[in-house]
Amino acid sequence: MKKIAIIEDEPAIRENYMEMLSAQGYLVSGYSNRQSAEHAFNDALPDLAIVDIGLGHEIDGGFLLCQTLRSLSKTLPIIFLTARDSEIDTVCGLRMGADDYLTKDISMAHLAARIGALFRRMEALEQPADQNALLNRGPLTLDTKRMQVFWQQQIVDLTVTEFWMLHSLAQRPGHVKSRNELMSDAKIYVDDSTITSHVKRIRKKFIALDTDFDCIDTVYGMGYRWEQV
Repeated sequence: MKKIAIIEDEPAIRENYMEMLSAQGYLVSGYSNRQSAEHAFNDALPDLAIVDIGLGHEIDGGFLLCQTLRSLSKTLPIIFLTARDSEIDTVCGLRMGADDYLTKDISMAHLAARIGALFRRMEALEQPADQNALLNRGPLTLDTKRMQVFWQQQIVDLTVTEFWMLHSLAQRPGHVKSRNELMSDAKIYVDDSTITSHVKRIRKKFIALDTDFDCIDTVYGMGYRWEQV
């Protein structure tokens, strides 16, 4: 049974989400603030975290919690679920390593579908290594079963969303992928600025390993492409 943690300071909203997800067979834990969640996560991490940004007196408590979670796990799926819909908040959330950013006007069915998609992608990590699942592009290697990425034989810590966006680009070097195509291949439903933020974050992670990295090319007005080394 998959374990989901919901960090939401409004009791009625928290209970509503917990009831819905429990009915779908998940083991759900709820927390009203960052401190209680962090205390629990130091003992055991959930399989997925749903985080509000404003938590009690902490206006950006959810952002701080996301940073803590990412320090504990590079691959734990994290979803921001918040009333804050500004582009700045969305970009900040994704830059901190969240896999998805949703607003609270989303339907329960849509939320459940997004959670299910993240779990299906995470299940690939449990698969054994398979040479047929490897995609090699010069110094880049992607293992589509274990969802691991290597650059010059060094592992690149990508979230599941970032992995599938990179996979989409690397499948056809030199071919321009529109933002809509990247969104479809990664099975996320966000605006153009969010896709841009994901791409910037992917670049940053590669550059941290190789300052000469320049394989993701922006084609203005069209999208992005992978340039073969």
